Amino acid sequence: MNTMNRVAWTTFLMMVLMVTIACEGDSGQNDDHTGHMDESSGDSASSNPNLIDIPSAVRSNLGISFVEVQRRRVEKTLRVPGRFEYLPTAQREYRTPMPGRVELLVDQFKRVESGDLLYSIDSPGWRELQQQLAEATSQIDQLQAQLRTYEPLLEAHEVHEKSLHDTIKVWTARVEGLERLSEAGGGRVDELTQARASLSGTRADLAEVGEKKAQLLADQEQTRAGVRAAKFRLHYLLDSAAAITSINRDDLTESVDQDGVTEPRWATINKILVRSDLAGVVSEMGLTNGAWADEKSPVLTVVQPDKLRFRASGLQSDMGALGDGLSTRIVPPTPTATGRAIPISDSMTGKLMVGLEGDPNDRTIELFVVPDKLLAWARPGVSAQLEIVTDASVEPELAIPLAAVQRDGLTPYIFRRTPGNPDQVLRMEADLGKDDGRWVEILSGVGDGNEIVLDGAFQLMLSTSGSIQKGGHFHADGTFHEGED
Repeated sequence: MNTMNRVAWTTFLMMVLMVTIACEGDSGQNDDHTGHMDESSGDSASSNPNLIDIPSAVRSNLGISFVEVQRRRVEKTLRVPGRFEYLPTAQREYRTPMPGRVELLVDQFKRVESGDLLYSIDSPGWRELQQQLAEATSQIDQLQAQLRTYEPLLEAHEVHEKSLHDTIKVWTARVEGLERLSEAGGGRVDELTQARASLSGTRADLAEVGEKKAQLLADQEQTRAGVRAAKFRLHYLLDSAAAITSINRDDLTESVDQDGVTEPRWATINKILVRSDLAGVVSEMGLTNGAWADEKSPVLTVVQPDKLRFRASGLQSDMGALGDGLSTRIVPPTPTATGRAIPISDSMTGKLMVGLEGDPNDRTIELFVVPDKLLAWARPGVSAQLEIVTDASVEPELAIPLAAVQRDGLTPYIFRRTPGNPDQVLRMEADLGKDDGRWVEILSGVGDGNEIVLDGAFQLMLSTSGSIQKGGHFHADGTFHEGED
């Protein structure tokens, strides 16, 4: 702003203040607020030039706001810049488990609850998985049916084997009897030969039965192994289906009646329905509705807005004063005398957590704070200041924002609201101490609970200053003169 514009703007503000106060004084002679006494000084605005009447109209026109004097450890407070961000556990990204056509069922920035539908996927890959599940189920049924046939076969072999043992006993006795008769010189040779042949044949039949029984037992064990392998394969396929559909395995195998036919639930699923795992807000959309998505394509992200932390960057040279557990305060951006979107009192507290790594280029180290209670202005990406109390044992001092201090020449001044009259302020020289770049210690003249003008202090200084040039005009040669031309 050049000199002419600055002077013109200053003149305009002074005129607004003086005209407004004059109008209020003329029209409000019977107003109870006019001429109120300052409880601390006992003077009125008419008798004390440092007292200024600021009725509601003046406060509104000049945008005057107040800040309460606070007790702060100014000297032992370290301030670092930072921003809000989501906690790592506050976001859940949803991707396509397999290729398919995606149908979105929610809108961006919509709030969802746990279990709400987010989108559906019409996927050929899901039908292939269903086919594999059907094949695995059919294979188990076939092997179990085959396994059931071994029991009667083995029982038949047992009966056959027992009968062969009995036959062998008979033929053995017959052969022994014929041999004794032959030794005694009697009997027929052909009968003995025939008996021995029958005995040998029966023993051969018994060996063949034993071989077949052993083969049956081996086949039975192989079928059992096949059943176990098929069940494992079915379980793995069901686990894959459960991961894709977010439905547990027991529910997937639950029988469902569909058109009079009982089928497992997985066989009745035509589309993959994706539901939210947590309550939150849909923050990002990675696909348009109806788009074809490849496997693992990002679809949308659900965030929990109340899970935030504050990330700040501290200087490595301050590491000696930093440590986990220090008390901190997250405050809005530095207030100014021209306006402020966030009240200065809207700050959040929390405990400091020092990061594990530093930045060798910037010579900084990351600092983290999870606020004890989030306020409405906390949003991811919003910048703020982190005030770290490096020594909590130090007694806090009275302090005010530096933006509330105005200078008339080299002398600092503040405007304290009259405790007994909210429509009046006292212009007073500020007795200042140490500051931390945002707050300054005030040594006298104010107490706990007093209010200081923040917004509008500069305009009040213009109207009460004895050294600031009030107004005038410029000549063609560029010189400035007070008063009218």
